[in-house]
Amino acid sequence: MKRLGLACLLLLPNLLGAQVADLRLPISLDADSTDWDGKNSMLMFRGLRLSQGEMGVSADQGRASKLDFQDSVWRFEGNVIIDVENGHIECASADLKFSDHTLRLASIKGSPATFALRRPDSDEITYGEAGQLEYDLATGIMEFADNAVITERGNRISSSYLAYNIVEQRIKAQSTGNGDDKVKIIYTPGDTPAPDIEVEAGAADP
Repeated sequence: MKRLGLACLLLLPNLLGAQVADLRLPISLDADSTDWDGKNSMLMFRGLRLSQGEMGVSADQGRASKLDFQDSVWRFEGNVIIDVENGHIECASADLKFSDHTLRLASIKGSPATFALRRPDSDEITYGEAGQLEYDLATGIMEFADNAVITERGNRISSSYLAYNIVEQRIKAQSTGNGDDKVKIIYTPGDTPAPDIEVEAGAADP
């Protein structure tokens, strides 16, 4: 196992964590059409545009179990764009689970899903892509799967699976170690403090 420094993932908590402070602000929602599925207790939208504070979401289709963030699950599909103060995501689908006006879990998928993040005190942009991204706010862990790649300036890490522990500022990268399925890192030393990276080859399922 190796440990390496890499600064490019320090921005990731800003992406979805920035939404939490705005969850009690008014919700603005407009759509091309709206339907109510009484059997499944589900609101359905087409051409959906939703915003609350700094958070904005647009998608071809959207579904919600409730029209609030008290205890609801929102699913967005088709050309999904999520904007927050310091971040921008484009993906095929996104599931956002809210409880007690707090975002608990975000699951994002794409071919690939792409994101760009800007550090609040800098003009530097972090870019990334992955087939799947899941952020568990309770544990503070973000998981990237399916050809995950993250780059910032001269730094780049790619793997079939990446996990970032926000609290410990630690990154785990896993691969089978076979063929082209390996952890690949390009690191350019700089002045920015970097989290630890654990690299594992031939690891079990994450």
